[in-house]
Amino acid sequence: MPFRFQRLFSYCPSKPRSPLLRVLVGLLGLCLLVLLVVFGLVIGLGMLLFAAARRLLRPGRPAPRAQEGVIEGEYTLVDKTDARLGLR
Repeated sequence: MPFRFQRLFSYCPSKPRSPLLRVLVGLLGLCLLVLLVVFGLVIGLGMLLFAAARRLLRPGRPAPRAQEGVIEGEYTLVDKTDARLGLR
């Protein structure tokens, strides 16, 4: 059984010996690469355009109004523990 797996995973196709076939196989690989890159870019741009159109067509929500006498702000809690560089 291990021999079969070794043969299966050690398969490595060789390059054609003819220089013309080598160039054609290389060009085929390059065309495949360009096709995949273009396909990915088209899909990505389509997703971005869909999100932009959806955001533009959705009605905007009005900002919530603050109540009279309320001050809005952000705060941070700070620990009041001693910040020592203790060398014990």
